[in-house]
Amino acid sequence: MSFRATVESMSKIMDDMGITELDLERQFLFGVYRKHIHLSKGTTVAMPSFPVDTSIKNASTGANGVAKEYKNALKSPMVGVVYLATEPGAKPFVKVGDTVHAGDTVALVEAMKTFNPIKATSDGVVKEILVTDAQAVEFDQPLIVIE
Repeated sequence: MSFRATVESMSKIMDDMGITELDLERQFLFGVYRKHIHLSKGTTVAMPSFPVDTSIKNASTGANGVAKEYKNALKSPMVGVVYLATEPGAKPFVKVGDTVHAGDTVALVEAMKTFNPIKATSDGVVKEILVTDAQAVEFDQPLIVIE
């Protein structure tokens, strides 16, 4: 579900339940993010719109731009940059068709100058790699599908 769809859905639920205030809290490695939101009837909240480069296709969206769900995908545990090899030009950790075992490192996500290994959670075969080397990734973004 897209961010916009999530916000719209949450807004509708809040409206249906008569909720006008919301406290958000998210813990990160470097601290805690807290946000208090107060909504009132008759107030319009504008969602910012960003230009979209339609020439670039996100690997986690289909041809129509709708997010696809990946049942067996390993997801990024944080916002950062994903690396598919130990260094530029090195052999990648995995490629499509490789057999992996639970605990095998399949990628790295760098955040705040720290490289965090992404490990296979179960034995299987790499079916799809959804990111490119050195690509910026979001929290919970699907990276690699292992079945």
